[in-house]
Parts: sequence; C-alpha cells; structure tokens
Amino acid sequence: MNYSAAHEVALAKFRACSLEDMARYSGYSIENNALVFEFVGQHFKLDYPGGNFLPIQASDGELPIATQILILHYVTSISESIEVGTLISYKELPGGAIYIKPFTGRAIDPLVRTFGPDPDSLLKVASQVGGQSVGLGDVAVTFRVFPRIPVTFILWRADDEFPASGNILFDASAPSILPTEDFAVLASITVFAFKRIKGML
Repeated sequence: MNYSAAHEVALAKFRACSLEDMARYSGYSIENNALVFEFVGQHFKLDYPGGNFLPIQASDGELPIATQILILHYVTSISESIEVGTLISYKELPGGAIYIKPFTGRAIDPLVRTFGPDPDSLLKVASQVGGQSVGLGDVAVTFRVFPRIPVTFILWRADDEFPASGNILFDASAPSILPTEDFAVLASITVFAFKRIKGML
C-alpha cells in the first residue's frame, strides 16, 4: 500500500496544530520543540514542525510509515474526550461492522495465533509495557497504546470442543479520538509489537 499521500496529509495537519495543544490533548510532554512519547515499549521524539520521528535510543529502531501516520493522527486529534469505561468491539465502532472480517484477519487472528497456545504469555508481555490484567475471558489485559486510548486484549483457552479464541475491545470514547480504520491499524500494530516483545523474553 502506498502511504505517501496519507503521510503528507497527516504531516500538514501536524504542522497546522500548535505544539502546546498537541501535548495537552495527547498526554505527551514537550522537550526541545518535540513531543516525547513511548509507543509499545519504544521511545521517540517527534520534532516540530518537521514531523520527524527520532528514536531516543538506537535500540528503539525506526517506526514504519503506517505507524508514523497513526501517531500523527493521534497527536492531531485536538478534541475533548472523556473515557467512559464501557467496552465496545470493533464492529460497534462507526462503520466497523462492514470491516469486521479484515479487522479479525489483521488483529484478532494474529493475537490468537501468537498467544492462544499459551495465554499466560500475553500477561507477561503486556506487563513489560505497563499493561494490566483484567477479569475478562480466561486471560485479558488492558494496555494504553496511547495515553487516551486503552485497548483490551482477551483470550479464551482451547478445550476439547473449541479452539483458542480471542477478541479486542475499545473504550466507548474511542470514536471521538480516531476514525474507525485507524483502530484496525492500531490493534494490528500492537499485536505484532507484543509478538516482537514475546520473542525477546
């Protein structure tokens, strides 16, 4: 997929916003004219107005363009949003029912493939990046991918009748922060980041 046009649009919006507003609404801090943030265990600076993502340590590597676009969308979401504590599935997001099959293929299926055989490993991985165990399914964690966006990953163990299964839920405030398509990207990126962390443990 060619992300260059979407990246340019996201950068233009970033440059049109004030650094102070983006820090206030994103929950990120400002340091030397840049937003400083953590993203699934990696640490970066996002310089303003350039929009360059700078790893804080060499081990943090580089962010793929799709991830950069997602983060730009998040920091430029200049709107009040109050977390409500009610969980909703992807198909309950605006238009999400139409795209639930691709969402399942991009995020839920990889979650189950990676962690279904050993659901407790999801707890170990999530705890490495600040995720919290919650009482859903057989194993579940809530992890703040962004300060304003908690995501809950749920697994059910395989038994004699059914294979392992899973789901990914969002706070009901989610649609006021990002468009529905971004939540598919966000969930997929997070699952694959969890998989990367699992391989390092």
